[in-house]
Amino acid sequence: MEEDLEILKQALISADRDAAVGAAQRLTDAEVDPKVILEEGMSAAMFILGDLWKRGEVFLPEVVASAAIFKMCNAIVEPALLAQRVEGDEGDLVLLATVKGDLHDLGKNMVSAMMRTAGFEVTDLGKDNPPEKIIDAVRELHPQVIGLSALLTTTVGQQQQVIKALEKEGLRDKVFVLVGGAPVTQDWADEIKADGYAPSAPEAVNIAKKLTGKV
Repeated sequence: MEEDLEILKQALISADRDAAVGAAQRLTDAEVDPKVILEEGMSAAMFILGDLWKRGEVFLPEVVASAAIFKMCNAIVEPALLAQRVEGDEGDLVLLATVKGDLHDLGKNMVSAMMRTAGFEVTDLGKDNPPEKIIDAVRELHPQVIGLSALLTTTVGQQQQVIKALEKEGLRDKVFVLVGGAPVTQDWADEIKADGYAPSAPEAVNIAKKLTGKV
């Protein structure tokens, strides 16, 4: 198990599709705890890759390639994750979106996978979402939590625009708003009056659980 977890992690960092998918499949077939596969293999790799990107040691095409392979591995692991849910633990809906002008979704995809593992229903709007699209989804789906991701300093202000739009439409008190992304800080979350700031996918899950009374 430990060997394949390390293979999975290193393959994701280096964007080696065949090695990553093969390791994810072997671990799943061996009935290794899917949370361990996700957290110690897949998410650990993405955190390392994120740090390398911040330091300028890898570049955007490499991150995008790894993100695509992460999705492939997640498709293998997720059925086992969902099978671990406790009956009756579903119900709270989390709406995830990368904000307008931002085409990065690596962190959001990790949050999505871990939220599902924790028993949340998840609707993922994907990348480059203007406030009005998010507002429309809130009206239609009535989520308990919105997770807003911004990976660029030039797009982080869109998180504030979404919150202002929620206030304008009378929806702000009907939903919890979490913010995250490389340029996001607790001070920024406080400034825009978000309900929580998550520096990592596991922390996003923990905050969502507290806000919705799951813990």
